[in-house]
Amino acid sequence: MGIALGVALVAFALAHIALVVGLARQRLWGRAVLAFAVPPLAPWWGWSAGMRGPTIAWGAALTLYAIGVAATP
Repeated sequence: MGIALGVALVAFALAHIALVVGLARQRLWGRAVLAFAVPPLAPWWGWSAGMRGPTIAWGAALTLYAIGVAATP
């Protein structure tokens, strides 16, 4: 279970970084900085900026991580 949690956490972190970098590449500097500091803003602004893939990956990884944490005894 520990390896699955680690993989989900790494996937979440990579998706989050991809969203922040994507926002910065679209010259949305303020949103990128704020999304880095407040993680729930990243998928919200990423979706509206057209970054569907990283946004779905972010949500899926977070969901898998939360399920894994809840299932760990």
